[in-house]
Amino acid sequence: MELKEILGKCDHTLLAQGATWEEIKAICDDGIKYQCASVCIPASHVKQAAEYAAGRLPICTVIGFPNGYDTTAAKCFMASDAVENGAEEVDMVINIGWVKDKKWDALLEEIKAVKAACKGKLLKVIIECCLLTDEEKVKMCEIVTASGADYIKTSTGFGGGGATREDVALFAKHVGPNVKIKAAGGIADLKDAEDFINLGASRLGTSRIVKAVKAMEG
Repeated sequence: MELKEILGKCDHTLLAQGATWEEIKAICDDGIKYQCASVCIPASHVKQAAEYAAGRLPICTVIGFPNGYDTTAAKCFMASDAVENGAEEVDMVINIGWVKDKKWDALLEEIKAVKAACKGKLLKVIIECCLLTDEEKVKMCEIVTASGADYIKTSTGFGGGGATREDVALFAKHVGPNVKIKAAGGIADLKDAEDFINLGASRLGTSRIVKAVKAMEG
């Protein structure tokens, strides 16, 4: 697989709690240079990053992150605020407790509400696979498919486990044709990246692929 193709599917990510503007600016520069799909950054940096990278690179941010248990109203505000600040893509975390309680209608309605708040921008739904059973993952594939969201995403990277090949294969089997797949968390190298793409991932949330490419360049 061409390196350019892999990089073009990467959401170059920096979500560390202490991320500074200089660090955000640096990953924007890398995202532009390597023609990544986007940079995924904290919401507080979106406006500045969108102005900095204007027209050169989409800005993605996260909401309800990383725990997912904010109210639906709060998530909707976060999504609309992010879009107003220049985010082209929004990655939301579902309410994991609602999955455990089998509150399927509430989960569907929340994702639909956040999608509406995104005003036409891309919505990716993080279901935090490491905390779910396979049965729950399959149910979330059905709900995300019904919701109108654009992507289902494996992980926050903060939940104790990242993307696995098994989960991406499971998604590919159970999501509808309208839903794409984002693998995130623990994607360590180009071999990992290629494997996830071959299994059906259209996006990769990772900080390491660009680093790996830069290391190859010496």
